Amino acid sequence: MDKALDKGLDSPVIRVEGLTKYYNKKVLAVDNVSFEVRRGEVFGLIGPDGAGKTTVLQMLAGVLKPSSGNVFVSGIEVTKAPESIKPLIGYMPQGLGLNLYDNLTVEENINFFCSLREIPDEVFLQNKELLLEITGLKPFLSRQVKALSGGMRQKLALVCTLLHLPKIIFLDEPTTGVDPLSRQEFWKIIHTLVQEKGLTGIITTSYMDEAERCHRIALMFQGKIILQGKPEEYPNLEEAFIQAISDKAKSSGAEKPINLEKPSLTTGSTEKLIVCKGVSKLFGDFRAVERVSLEVEKGEVLGLLGPNGAGKTTLIKMMCGLLEPTEGEIFIAGHNVKKEKAKLWQTIGYMSQRFSLYKDLTVMENVSLYAGLYGVRRKDFASLLEKLGLFPWKDRLVKDIPFGIRQRVALLCAVLHEPLVVFLDEPTSGVDPLARRTFWEVIYRLSREEGITVILSTHYMDEAENCDRIGLMNRGRLIALGTPEEIKKGAEAISGKLLQIKSPLFRKVFSLLRDRFANLSLCGSKIYLRTFTPNEDRERIIKLFEEAEIKDYQIELSIPPLQEAFVDFILNDMKRGQT
Repeated sequence: MDKALDKGLDSPVIRVEGLTKYYNKKVLAVDNVSFEVRRGEVFGLIGPDGAGKTTVLQMLAGVLKPSSGNVFVSGIEVTKAPESIKPLIGYMPQGLGLNLYDNLTVEENINFFCSLREIPDEVFLQNKELLLEITGLKPFLSRQVKALSGGMRQKLALVCTLLHLPKIIFLDEPTTGVDPLSRQEFWKIIHTLVQEKGLTGIITTSYMDEAERCHRIALMFQGKIILQGKPEEYPNLEEAFIQAISDKAKSSGAEKPINLEKPSLTTGSTEKLIVCKGVSKLFGDFRAVERVSLEVEKGEVLGLLGPNGAGKTTLIKMMCGLLEPTEGEIFIAGHNVKKEKAKLWQTIGYMSQRFSLYKDLTVMENVSLYAGLYGVRRKDFASLLEKLGLFPWKDRLVKDIPFGIRQRVALLCAVLHEPLVVFLDEPTSGVDPLARRTFWEVIYRLSREEGITVILSTHYMDEAENCDRIGLMNRGRLIALGTPEEIKKGAEAISGKLLQIKSPLFRKVFSLLRDRFANLSLCGSKIYLRTFTPNEDRERIIKLFEEAEIKDYQIELSIPPLQEAFVDFILNDMKRGQT
């Protein structure tokens, strides 16, 4: 039976041939896209905002009609019979629980979707129980949706999408806007359903690290598929993506990137530019930030990570002087944030997630405007624009320039007054890896050459690797602080080392190990086992495989990825809070 299931992965259940979509007969959103998805497979459409991923998904679901090309789902030609595939599929749109009703409870939303799908009572009760168990939403049935966290909203949206247990699920950026812990939980749910119920899934995402969790991927850029295959075929997926799009990016005006290497922090100074002493913030009885003590050196790049509601934004707002600490003190460049706000605001720069540029002004006009707002008297910005690779764009309207270039303009406007500290709120959300690479080159230049201290928040684990140090926050507290490597080693002390197991007989191997090892997780076609006795467990696995006559496999001892380390620290902190 296991061999039959593994063989079943070779059977295409979705076939896309030359799919093309124009909007208003002028805008080419999807350009001659072709791929196949096999039964029981998680297929990832990976790419930045505007790559065409959502448009492809909507044509697969029969929501949009293609300009040309064919789409077949379970042998049905979608363009000719879109209604025929509706009972076979589940479609979850982009946005945090966008298909939910905020004023209804969790249970009321589930019951509404049951009525909408006309699911028989017996089937509904069985599926509801299964999905609530997998998602862990059972204790929250009476809670209104508007009171749920982003991660819980997405879980409920998934439950409502899967109530009729469709054969195929289309999930459009289901983890965008949720924290890494919720992302990890969401992927565990998807893999459990695929493994146990044999579902086929297509998932779109802009997170490159999530590509590793798919069986196969198609990387999209400007409406085209530029790379397709298994994640393990590429030693460094981001490098492969950058290589594939570099020629396109160069032709559109962006320079070809150099290999990004983190320069050493050698500013020649050990000056503590930011000092937080026992900082807390209370909103009524709620402690949003609790007794955080932190020091950041001049020129250092510090990343703040944590689940939604962990206190990151509140801490940053207190550092910027936008909120007053309830307890403790904050000093920026020696200035007491609470008592010397006028001096503080000349010392810092801030770049929000939604860049506050004026789209109907040119790049140079935006720069000149912000220079006036900051009281910067310098009139010649040519050398500064040249240094950040923006000079060729100086006379273009902001609305007409690529998102990655716009991002650099926003950063330039935030540092025009030569601040000592700049705060960046998820600065690369939704941009392609090439633009992110170039943006980080700029950050390192500001940090290493200009001595500017950078504090940023991010949900991208691969981006957090670029930081000098990472601060992990949960429940308002700073629970870990160190370099990315120190954080990973700390995670090994919590959950043990990581054994990575791969085999073409994936389903058989997973079923065999699941019955004998508790600390098991899935990552695409790889199986992770966390253990404090790696050598002994490796020998146990080899013996099991020999008894089951499994000969084709790989077992490797690996350092836990930062995503795994993040989850280890957060779950460990939650356990401590319960005792």
